[in-house]
Amino acid sequence: MDIDLDTGKLIVFIGGLLLFLGLESLLPKRAWHGQRGHRLVFHVGVAALNTVTVRVLIFVPMLLWLVFVEEQGWGLSRWLGLHGWPEILLSVIVLDLFDYFWHRANHRVTWLWRFHKAHHADTAMDTSTALRFHPGELLLSAFAKGIWVLIWGPSAIAWFVFEGLVSLCAQFHHCNIDFPDAVERQLSKVLVTPRYHAAHHAVDRHFGDANFSTIFSFWDKLLGTYAAPREGGLTTLAAGQLGLPEGRDLAFSARAWLLEPFSQRNLHLPAADPPLHSGY
Repeated sequence: MDIDLDTGKLIVFIGGLLLFLGLESLLPKRAWHGQRGHRLVFHVGVAALNTVTVRVLIFVPMLLWLVFVEEQGWGLSRWLGLHGWPEILLSVIVLDLFDYFWHRANHRVTWLWRFHKAHHADTAMDTSTALRFHPGELLLSAFAKGIWVLIWGPSAIAWFVFEGLVSLCAQFHHCNIDFPDAVERQLSKVLVTPRYHAAHHAVDRHFGDANFSTIFSFWDKLLGTYAAPREGGLTTLAAGQLGLPEGRDLAFSARAWLLEPFSQRNLHLPAADPPLHSGY
């Protein structure tokens, strides 16, 4: 079963990547700047490095930990007696909430931001940006996820469903597409959309330090970290308005990207969470 679940997750990852790359090629919202092929090659290289990192250092220990916690009957899910689809559905919701707090911490804790800013150093945003995570951040998040597993106690099936959805949703909300305003208003009430997440990648950290949700958008609204994009707001986030304000010429240098956690650039973090915003 574990092999089947892992294969299913891989199929979702590759299928989602191809789907959203195709959609943004046919219906791009923002004009392409620079060499798109170079971006894709760079980010595929990052994905390859991260795949090796995950397979060698994370995958087996996490799988063993999942099975061990489940066998011991630990976690709120087990104590509540959840099984089947209710357990899977509630696990996705709860784990997504944990992911929200982890993402928020990556913007609030300086030593976590050192690794997470390698993702935000991208000077544009498209589906391939979803691949752009520093291997150090993946290792740190593995420890955090181990704690989530202990607290909630998801089944292996629920965990793989959650991980597959996170991957698919990340590809979706980084994609260079947009929806009509009427559709966007309704869809973004529940899910993180490309317009919703574009604000999170704005150079202006007043907006970049908001919108931390991954799957369900309502966490930001419930917890006071929502920055509402204007209707059609993606058109204002063109070249020069996405990413980090400094070191933009190094965004696609492999050496600079790997050393980003040790750079002194952009280490300033807000002292408190930003207030609710009406738009950018």
